This record gives sequence, structure tokens and C-alpha cells, in this order.
Amino acid sequence: MHKRLISAMVVIGLGISSSAFSANEGFDEYVSGLKVEARSNGISESIINSAFDNIQYTERAVKADKNQPEKKLTLDEYIPRAVPDWKVKQANRLYNEHKTVLDRIGREYGVQPRFIVALWGVESNFGRLMGDYNVVEALSTLAYDGRREAFFRKQVMAALQILNEGHIAPENMKGSWAGAMGQPQFMPTSFLTYAVDGNNDGKIDIWQNVDDVFASAANYLKMSGWNDEYTWGRQVKLVSPMSSDLKGVEREKGKSLADWQSIGVRKLNGEPLPDVAINAWLVQPDDNHGRAYLVYGNYQTLLKWNRSHYFALAVSHLADKIR
Repeated sequence: MHKRLISAMVVIGLGISSSAFSANEGFDEYVSGLKVEARSNGISESIINSAFDNIQYTERAVKADKNQPEKKLTLDEYIPRAVPDWKVKQANRLYNEHKTVLDRIGREYGVQPRFIVALWGVESNFGRLMGDYNVVEALSTLAYDGRREAFFRKQVMAALQILNEGHIAPENMKGSWAGAMGQPQFMPTSFLTYAVDGNNDGKIDIWQNVDDVFASAANYLKMSGWNDEYTWGRQVKLVSPMSSDLKGVEREKGKSLADWQSIGVRKLNGEPLPDVAINAWLVQPDDNHGRAYLVYGNYQTLLKWNRSHYFALAVSHLADKIR
């Protein structure tokens, strides 16, 4: 009898599902292919061996990828949960604690330090929630699963390049189930594009070194179009409902504040909009039934970090509460 069939019968007899067995068996073959690709990309044999040593098909990563929360909170429900009072207090304490390095990095990259701290707080609760997954293992599993194979396979190769450059040891490369790493939760390709050495020690450590964390976050924003002459936007009041063709950040240039003023947009307290020459976009993530915001180019930059209005607004609200 074929060895694979005998093994499968034994596995079933031990109470292990045949699907789990076949997934693990196929995963080992898939990893062999990843190793071949890594060698062709110039990854050293020692890094390949240590990065893939004893990795296994991680079913919980696949379940997390397939079972995203379906219930959508309104902004009135979400913002207090994402930016609770205790997080605001921590953000202000940590802002003051790291003010010297934050001010230096803010000047260097042209990014207000309060936005760096806000991103830090929303992404990883100031470095406390970075994930405990082996990044190469989780990414390899998700690539093998196949739902977004090209994306995750590219991330595996980027993670191996980071290891090959010596920024972190394989056993310390931990992250989320999706492979987002360190305190700013960078995907490996984002690390290679945006992460920088904030303290000039020759390594980029976004897991433990806050100088590197802050500088990398600031560099991401700078390279994505941030302008520190302006803020992100503001919550507004609509004198009358706006037609859908006036809403959304997809509009190429937006409208001037004077234009928005003329068609019935006001500050939240009902006062006129500022007399400032800046273009803005109107967003209502909960449609006509919820909060309305006029957002500026910096908000568009936050959406490049994470294409979610809820994420961008959580960061923006937390930044506004840092003094």
C-alpha cells in the first residue's frame, strides 16, 4: 500500500483529521519551493535554515484571515473604544516622556510628533500588543493557503531579506497573524520601503527600539506625502444633507474650504469654516446617519497607511487629544 495512504490511515486512527494531515504534508512541499525562491533571491543558507527551522502550518492564522469580524460599529460606538480615556492619558504621558527624541524626529521628517505617538498607540497600544506569531511561519502559511498567495509570498521574501540584512534574529521576528511586525505593525515590504535607523546603530529594530519606531513611522508619513503645515481635518456640521457625488476622498482635488462653506458645511459648533486656502474632502463613513468630516491631504496619507476611515479617524482623534 502507498506510504502516504498508510500514513493518512494512521493519522485518522489517531483522531487527527485527514484534511489537517494533507495540509501539513502539502505545506512542507510548499516551503521547499519557498526555500528555492529565497536562494535565487540571494538569501544566505544560514538564514534560510534558521528562518524555516521547524515551522508548521498555522491553522489559527488561516482562521483569522478568513473570519474577519462582520459586525460593523458606528463611529459613535467605535471612536470611544479605539480612543478611550486611559489611552489618551498614556499617549500624553509617553509623548512627554519621549519628547526630546520625538521633537528631533519631527523636525527631521516634517511630521508633528503627536501623530507619531497616535499611530504608535492605535497600531500596537504603544508597543504592548505586537503579536506573538512567528512572522515567516504565519506568512508562509497564508501564502500556501492560496487566498492571497502572491501577496503573502512576496511578504515572505521581504521578511527573509530583513533577516538577511541582520536587523533582527529569526526567533525574535514576531508579529500579527497577517505578518504585521513590531510596534508600528509594518508588513515586511513596508519595512523595506520605509523603516529607518533612528539612532544610527546600524540596525533597524522596530520591535524594541523606540527611536527606530518613531523615525520609521515619521518616514512612512513623509514619503507618503505628509505636510506638517496642516493638521488632518475636522468634524463638521452639515446645514443640509449633501448629495453623494460631493462626498468621498476619491474626488481628485477636493474643494476649497470656501466652497464647502458656500454649500452648507460649518464647524461642529455651527461657526463658519476657517478662512484658509486648503482643499478638503467630505467623508461620512456611516453615510448620512453619522458623523461628517472635512479632511485634508494628511488624512489621505493616513489612508495610505491603512485604507480604513475608522483607523484614520482613530489616529486623528487621538492626535488631537495629545498636548
